[in-house]
Amino acid sequence: MGHVHIIRDFASPQEGRTRTVRIYTPDAYETAPEQRFPVLYMHDGQNVFAHPESALFDTWCANHTLERLVSEGRIGPWLIVAVDSTHDRLAEYSPWPEPRGGISARGEPFVRFLVDTLKPWVDSVYRTRQGPEWTGLMGASLGGLMSLHLGWRYPNLFGRIGALSPSVMWSWDRLFGEWTAHTRRWSRIYLDAGTDETVDPVGYVMRYGEATRNFHRHLQHLGYADHELRLVLEPGGQHHERDWQRRLPEAMGWLLG
Repeated sequence: MGHVHIIRDFASPQEGRTRTVRIYTPDAYETAPEQRFPVLYMHDGQNVFAHPESALFDTWCANHTLERLVSEGRIGPWLIVAVDSTHDRLAEYSPWPEPRGGISARGEPFVRFLVDTLKPWVDSVYRTRQGPEWTGLMGASLGGLMSLHLGWRYPNLFGRIGALSPSVMWSWDRLFGEWTAHTRRWSRIYLDAGTDETVDPVGYVMRYGEATRNFHRHLQHLGYADHELRLVLEPGGQHHERDWQRRLPEAMGWLLG
């Protein structure tokens, strides 16, 4: 079994605060000291791991899923760096304001923290493999939107993007207008949602199945090929950690393989 290390007061100077960062190291990190490892960064870190100090209710159990996929030979071992969200999650995961819900955009300081502070620190402290083909991002809902946003802005850093039930309809479909071309960098992008999944957290119905399908088509039209892009639409899938946990083996198996 791997280990989850929790850092509770990791400084985020860009945001003027501290954050909780949870870092999973696989068994191989201890048993193969000469080996370097790819890294997956995940949002909503309190919901990521099966661990006594994770969220009280359902989590993704990403450590168990990863270990099972490694034991089955489907993927190699990865480090997972999971960053907790805060009470201000909607704003801090918003690259742009969402006027329909009155949500301000405070995503840029978080982006700067991840790119300028956290990732360089991880690469300096841990034995990581760098480059977009060895570095991923994953999140759900607004965490999925933030993963896509970072992947578009920094394709030289992040090549594997996992967006589960991503809020691509946020700010009047702004991501469609921002992502205007193939990055021409190494890319693997996983998208999923429930076929008829909807949620209304900020005053309008967000239709995840429809929007995710449309964004997949958008990326196809920009030239992303089938080996770079995968879409999974799950009949009956809902907007909940249990659903993302259920789809995680397929997401990780394709994205990290």
